[in-house]
Amino acid sequence: MTHRPDSLYATADGVKYHFHDLGAGSPTIFLHGGGPGCTAWSDFGPVAPLFAQDRRAILVDILQYGRSDKCTIAGPMWDFHAAKTVALLDELGIERADFICNSWGGTIALNLAAKYPDRVRSLVITGSMPVFYGPLAPLPEDGRRGRNARDIYYGGEGPTREKMRQLITRLEWFDGDRLPEETLEMRYQQSLDPEEMALAAASDNPRGDWQDLTAELAMIEAPVLFAWGMYDAFLTPDYPLMLARMIKHGHMYVMDRASHHLQEERPNDYYAAVTGFLDQQHP
Repeated sequence: MTHRPDSLYATADGVKYHFHDLGAGSPTIFLHGGGPGCTAWSDFGPVAPLFAQDRRAILVDILQYGRSDKCTIAGPMWDFHAAKTVALLDELGIERADFICNSWGGTIALNLAAKYPDRVRSLVITGSMPVFYGPLAPLPEDGRRGRNARDIYYGGEGPTREKMRQLITRLEWFDGDRLPEETLEMRYQQSLDPEEMALAAASDNPRGDWQDLTAELAMIEAPVLFAWGMYDAFLTPDYPLMLARMIKHGHMYVMDRASHHLQEERPNDYYAAVTGFLDQQHP
């Protein structure tokens, strides 16, 4: 993985964001997933330098993760994240941006595109779950595999490197043997952050109220590419095909030999597919 770039901070609507800013050109916001220890750099570090060759790549630690504020969220969670992300765009002087997102971050971006359509040029979404119905296999019936994995990771004897390795190789990577030790250590060390551990242990609901985004998906005008792993451990490609049909300008790409974090496992292939889509929308 490329050396992690300098940390930058911005206060937006009362919360502090941590981010990295690489390259120059069309502004592109990267929002990461919600697994234990996830940050913008852990999820997009392998592929960000490729995008930074001809784009301004802004890798944002979403709230409650990484070095961004670990604020408590009350009320609808995706509305909260979308509003704060728009405030961050304002603080950075960005009128419109492309969004490249994984899992948790993708649901934020979809809601943002629906509620603030003038701020979004196009979106690339991987492994996100904005609705809890449809072809959800191989999810268990409660549709909460991600939350269950987080509870198991922080439960019992607490976080360990081996539990982190098992989580990533079982649920996020297709070929766990290729997981870099650097990535494992980065995720593990971040998962030990006292504030993140407190959020995981909280008996109330510090992450906000879950929202179904069915109505919001129909409102999205920006083109959306659902870039999916053929072997995603949370949601098979049938699910994003449903999402693509719910969106006015929905597209879909399925990558073989990839699971939930294809941008890490196969960064060059991911870059080729994603940049091709973005360039086609905005030549």
